[in-house]
Amino acid sequence: MSAPIRVLIVDDHAMLRAGFRTILDLQPDIAVVGEASTGAEAVALAGSLLPDVITMDVQMPDMDGIAATRTIRADERIRASIAIVTTFDRDDYLFDALDAGASGFLLKNAGPEELVAAVRALAAGDGMLAPEVTRRVLQRFAAASASAVVPSAEAAASRTAVPATGSVALPSADLPEPLTDRESEVLRLVAEAWSNAEIAAELFIGEATVKTHVSRILQKLGARDRVQAVVLAHRLGLA
Repeated sequence: MSAPIRVLIVDDHAMLRAGFRTILDLQPDIAVVGEASTGAEAVALAGSLLPDVITMDVQMPDMDGIAATRTIRADERIRASIAIVTTFDRDDYLFDALDAGASGFLLKNAGPEELVAAVRALAAGDGMLAPEVTRRVLQRFAAASASAVVPSAEAAASRTAVPATGSVALPSADLPEPLTDRESEVLRLVAEAWSNAEIAAELFIGEATVKTHVSRILQKLGARDRVQAVVLAHRLGLA
């Protein structure tokens, strides 16, 4: 059997931490290795325990979850994926969390199965956004892309025209190693929240091949997971 997914639970409410622990410890592939009640404790435990996944509250004493996420992400020793789990369905929390380096955003009214699914998804290198916020993320990115202004003719000329199939063409100057045409297609679909199975069906390739393409895309973008790849791709105008 493979090693269980090591989880650090961060929340200033003891009852909620206990509930999360009960839900997660019931899973044979998940082990809760620590709990923190403040952002500062979360930073310290993340560095000592090196968990695979961290569930992070936002409003906490001494250091909030967004600041803790940003601090943890700055430590190259810590490879944990971080899921923000909050009561507050607010755009500032959502986009600040993604900008700080969170890989997931879940509301506390989610069911136990959603928490478990989020932990497994993050441990596998995928992102997890609550259904309530996914549309807002895509709308924000779409609005940003629509309002983007090309600063010069030279910059416009550096981009290849979008093929008739609708696949995205990426400016090679933006990346140390440019994406291939197929990787560009896969990135476009990832940015539209398609699953690997849906991408495979759309492009008539195997799911294992999609996973390979996604891994290469993450490597080229320097992203940890799909959510970070989408954030970075839109920020750079790549999707």
